[in-house]
Amino acid sequence: MELAVKLRLKSTDFSLNNLSKVSDLEKLNIFITRIVLMKITEWPSKDRPREKLILQGATALSDAELLAIFLRTGTVQHNVVELAKTILTHFGSLHALFASNIDEFSLLPGLGKAKYAQLHAGLEMAKRYLQEQLSEQPHFVDSEQTKHFVALQLRRYTREVFAALALDAQHQLLHFEVLFSGTIDKTAVYPREVAKFALAHNAAAIIVAHNHPSGVAEPSVSDQQITTALQNALKLLDIRLLDHLVVGIGSTVSLAERGFI
Repeated sequence: MELAVKLRLKSTDFSLNNLSKVSDLEKLNIFITRIVLMKITEWPSKDRPREKLILQGATALSDAELLAIFLRTGTVQHNVVELAKTILTHFGSLHALFASNIDEFSLLPGLGKAKYAQLHAGLEMAKRYLQEQLSEQPHFVDSEQTKHFVALQLRRYTREVFAALALDAQHQLLHFEVLFSGTIDKTAVYPREVAKFALAHNAAAIIVAHNHPSGVAEPSVSDQQITTALQNALKLLDIRLLDHLVVGIGSTVSLAERGFI
């Protein structure tokens, strides 16, 4: 009956009142299938992701709607919003989607090398935009922007990494670099190497950051201890440690704001 319904879909104007020779069950199937196969262009303009973004701004869109704009087209079975929802359900989150490798990414219909390249080009542009913003204005004009920048850099890692931002006397960004990487739950951080990084970039101050791949951004006792060790080592060089940021999934915690610096 599914094939028959699809054939009828091609030959009818979908006005159920005109389907006098079709049973009520077939009418219902036709109506449901018509909705499922409806193209985005047939939706009310206020519900189309692209038009909704233009009218209401990007923040008004769901993750699936934003991904749908990126994907542009759906498949034979799914319109682009349904495809986006399927992809997010498969990966579990945008974070997991961005962290996937090209083989994992290409497993789903509608995705492939070209989409993978587009996705990561967009991600890299966002990173560079934030880095430019940090380079053009003092850090403490908007400390939240620093958190966003660091989170964007570190959340994609599936193992723990430790990074540093070198800042000049006006707290403008000179350089960002991942210094150490370790196992999923522990990173060996050497204060001497952090100090060498700061001196190599003529930093007057630095901010350090690391991720918690588990997703929980709450600083551990070890995080507090390494913060104290770094602060003491850098103080000997007359370099200030301004903050230590811990990046989780969905949140970033500042040890300075917690009073540990």
